[in-house]
Amino acid sequence: MPPRLDRMIYVDDSGHPQSGLAVYGWIEFSPDHWRSVLRCWLDTRKRLWREFGIPVTEELHTTAYVNGRGRISKSIPGRHIHDGYEYWKDFGREVAHECLETLRCAEGLSLGAVYRRGKPDNLAQTKRELYADLVTRFEHELLESDSLAMIFMDGDGSDSSYRTTHRGLALAERRVIEDAIHIDSAGSQLIQMADLVAWCANTTIDRHEKNAFAAEWYKDHLSERDPEREPKEI
Repeated sequence: MPPRLDRMIYVDDSGHPQSGLAVYGWIEFSPDHWRSVLRCWLDTRKRLWREFGIPVTEELHTTAYVNGRGRISKSIPGRHIHDGYEYWKDFGREVAHECLETLRCAEGLSLGAVYRRGKPDNLAQTKRELYADLVTRFEHELLESDSLAMIFMDGDGSDSSYRTTHRGLALAERRVIEDAIHIDSAGSQLIQMADLVAWCANTTIDRHEKNAFAAEWYKDHLSERDPEREPKEI
């Protein structure tokens, strides 16, 4: 039998430029679970609209709303308002917990994250090399299962290094179909899910006082969906 397409992989990046840390996180599922995974997430987005006034079309960019910078709702719940002051960080973290539980419970979903530490002044190269090694890992897995995959990434595709990574592989042996397909995260619920995975992986690896509140989010909410159980250094 010819190999079949059985993995759809949505990838986003994170990291800490000041220390040279590069991170990629992803969600994935087989094509026949595409509808159920997206439905599970959209059901959560509709609940966030009903309960918190967050439009389904509003981009949930983790860095922004978890740190209180993103005004994702025009009317946050009263429990996050004290003495007339809106506590956007507390609100954002409650939203994050709702989204994390959705990732934990979505049928057919798996996820993962990888990272590498490089020199702060050479982060772009570290990211390129990490991505290349991640694709190589996917290719090896796909060879073992005799299957195919597609990779979707945040962005407009202007960074040619991603394309170069795929085209540097022998065409006769490639298992990832085409190059990575770039999608604007603002319009992709699935990329926003991957963004949350990448962000949580980053806070697990790069632990410091400012993100201590989320240091265990990956372990507590995402590890059971990760075959490796934690972000892996490669």
